[in-house]
Amino acid sequence: MTTSGPNEQGQQEGQYTGLSAALFGLCPKCGARTLFAGFARFAPRCRACGLDLSAFNVGDGPAAFLTLIIGALITGLAIWLELAVHPPFWVHILLWVPLTAAAVAYGLRISKAWLLQAEYLRRAGEAGGSDLGKPRGGEEDKEREEP
Repeated sequence: MTTSGPNEQGQQEGQYTGLSAALFGLCPKCGARTLFAGFARFAPRCRACGLDLSAFNVGDGPAAFLTLIIGALITGLAIWLELAVHPPFWVHILLWVPLTAAAVAYGLRISKAWLLQAEYLRRAGEAGGSDLGKPRGGEEDKEREEP
């Protein structure tokens, strides 16, 4: 899904937003499916438009939150299944181990793509030595730049 023109968040026409961009690994600039080089590893740059994806730092935050959230959900479901049906232990192993691994892996891919997209849309990035003290490009900053 693309936006149809500049909106209240300042997004330009053609920028991909929302869950669809995260689900399909779309480049936040051009919308091509070039965000990932591996299952959950970002490509160094978009092969279609050349956007430098290495400038964005999503970090390990999604992994920690996903592990805790999915672990709590799976634990609750496992306890419910045990109390409701009381299956043999091997059923729990066959059911919950692959489900947990798949949920964390796919959730990590989606959340990393969503966070990179959010950083791009908000023009966030890693601050380096040359970036410190520079204006962020808002209206107030433009007024300060003029002599």
